[in-house]
Amino acid sequence: MKTITLLTDFGSKSHYAAVMKGVMLSLNPAVQFVDITHEVPPQDVFRGAWLLAEAAPYYPAGTIHLAVVDPGVGTDRACAAAKLGDQFFVAPDNGLLGIVSRRLPVVEVVRLERPDYRRTVVSNTFHGRDILAPAAAHLSLGVPLRELGPRIEALQSLPFPEVARGEDHVEGCVIWVDDFGNLVTNIRPENLPDAALGNAVVTCGDRRVCDWVNTYAERPVGSRVVLFGSSDYLEIAVVQGNAAADLGARPGTPVRVQW
Repeated sequence: MKTITLLTDFGSKSHYAAVMKGVMLSLNPAVQFVDITHEVPPQDVFRGAWLLAEAAPYYPAGTIHLAVVDPGVGTDRACAAAKLGDQFFVAPDNGLLGIVSRRLPVVEVVRLERPDYRRTVVSNTFHGRDILAPAAAHLSLGVPLRELGPRIEALQSLPFPEVARGEDHVEGCVIWVDDFGNLVTNIRPENLPDAALGNAVVTCGDRRVCDWVNTYAERPVGSRVVLFGSSDYLEIAVVQGNAAADLGARPGTPVRVQW
């Protein structure tokens, strides 16, 4: 049984994700679906790319990841299928695979152009249903990647905010606010000297946070804390609270670690 994951910005109230599943089940009734999320902020390619890259490495070899965050649907942007490492990805080629393709080796990428592997009528506004979902289903049936269309040299890249380092500090930014209001940054342990870990002063925007912990429950409710989360990114949190609201922060808010 093949597993197909889905990640979209469709939200949980629409029928769009269910329609794509119906298309795939019509081609392969034995496929198993896993929903990564359908709550990517609308048309936010970067957030979708980051969430996909965070989730995909935990799946077994041969998993097919279908991702649709597609503000350019109906334009001349390509629809792509790729083998990255030992997994497959199907998505609009708009940068949505730009982060995961930096973490997993690119084996092969094709443009989805073969009419035999898409729906007969292709809507200008729902390529997820008419092009991407059929391609994922055919991959699950064992169709080789190269049969889906001509090879392309590279996927569209996606700029990822880099961490800048000075003599006594690093500067990064918030890249994600999770549903708890925790502020996930692009700063990782290797960006900091050992002496700074647990001791440095963290500034988020113009607000300072100095209380380093290993887990949220080490401090009383309402405390502002800093820690490295499960994905090894620096996080700023409020214990049983909402750091984004408390600090007035959002994706893109600058974060400075000073030692």
